[in-house]
Amino acid sequence: MNGSLHHIEVYVSDLKKSIEFWEWFLTEKFSYKIHQQWEKGISFKLGETYIVFVQTEKEHLASTYHRKNTGLNHLAFHCDSNQFVDNLTNELKKRNFTILYPEKHPFAGGKNYYAVFFEDPDRIKVEVVADKIDF
Repeated sequence: MNGSLHHIEVYVSDLKKSIEFWEWFLTEKFSYKIHQQWEKGISFKLGETYIVFVQTEKEHLASTYHRKNTGLNHLAFHCDSNQFVDNLTNELKKRNFTILYPEKHPFAGGKNYYAVFFEDPDRIKVEVVADKIDF
């Protein structure tokens, strides 16, 4: 479809750690499948969209990522319920991932916006937001 997202490619500092995180998150929490895998990268596909993670070359590792610099700020995913957000939040905590804005969770996006915000191994912000809010 014209204008739909084809893919996103993200360079990562430690491909092994990123695969461990993103494979769990994308395949177990959503229905992504591993699409391609090679020595320095992996991609996950859902429908016609895929997300690629590639190992940053050594000469570029000195410049670390920060979401407030120019470039990618975060990736956001739909989910179908508050319960999905709550279950995911509990799993993220058990896996020791940083939950962002804990003092406002799960309404960090506003009073009618039920979501969890967290970080991947490179501190890229990830958001999962409920499409339907169950009050």
